[in-house]
Amino acid sequence: MNPASQQKPPRFRMRFPATSANLGSGFDAAAVALNFFLEVEAEPAAEFSINASGRDAYLCREMDDNLILGVYKKLLAESGKPAAPLAIRMHNEIPLGMGCGSSAAGRLAGIALAVYFGQLGWSADRILEEACFLEGHPDNAAACWLGGFVAAASEGRKVHLAQVEPPAEWRAILVLPPDSLATSKARAVLPDSYSRADAVVNIQSVSLLGLAFSQGRGDLLQAAMRDRIHQPFRTPICPMLPRLLPLAGARGILGVALSGAGPGVLVIVGGESELECATSAMRLKLNGLPDPEFLPCRFEETGAKLTFSLELG
Repeated sequence: MNPASQQKPPRFRMRFPATSANLGSGFDAAAVALNFFLEVEAEPAAEFSINASGRDAYLCREMDDNLILGVYKKLLAESGKPAAPLAIRMHNEIPLGMGCGSSAAGRLAGIALAVYFGQLGWSADRILEEACFLEGHPDNAAACWLGGFVAAASEGRKVHLAQVEPPAEWRAILVLPPDSLATSKARAVLPDSYSRADAVVNIQSVSLLGLAFSQGRGDLLQAAMRDRIHQPFRTPICPMLPRLLPLAGARGILGVALSGAGPGVLVIVGGESELECATSAMRLKLNGLPDPEFLPCRFEETGAKLTFSLELG
């Protein structure tokens, strides 16, 4: 027997950044990648196993109803391929159920695993299109896959998008409450229709949003992140938001919005030197609520598909 035929397939190794979507006015259309990650390694094994470390590790290692394994098995079954058992190791830094793109990262990981070990030969574009389809909206998946600030629109399975690098000096603070919130619950509170006045406000704001990120116009963010489509209706289940929104434009804070569907809040500040002052101001505003976690971070320029040289076909 040829010794080369006994060699194991190359180990899968990728990492997927967290994301914050909507950014106020960009509901289901805009997102930005953040520099904390879901790191996944995998190799063929006799049976499925997950060894997880990091944040919410006890949830990540659950075998039943596991998002990554579910997507992996589903795609291979649909492609008529056997789902070879894998030994998976992951290190997770993305908060679960906080509006930080954990489901987009997990779905992209499951798709990439299926493409790699099932030898499906999918292009990077097709992987992204599948992730957006499974997510039901393109914003988180596009930012996770590509990095940076992304504006995206879907048309069936086709995804149209544009990407820019956020200003290098800008920083973000994720403010996280103790309890998570299911995206399904956050979507259930939204109305079926909106007034013309509310739609116009969001169109005006989102028109500024991409330009603010591409031109480094921090002075535009307060107006660019105004929203009347989803945040007003989610305020009762995301109580930190109404307390923090008035801080936009003060204490070095450029803009404030729910992170994704919430309950976490994304706060954008002008630079590293503003982090301490902004955090102090937020602590005062949130006094009386259950102790939040303040997670400072940078915007991530490199998306998942560029992190490691993974042959995807």
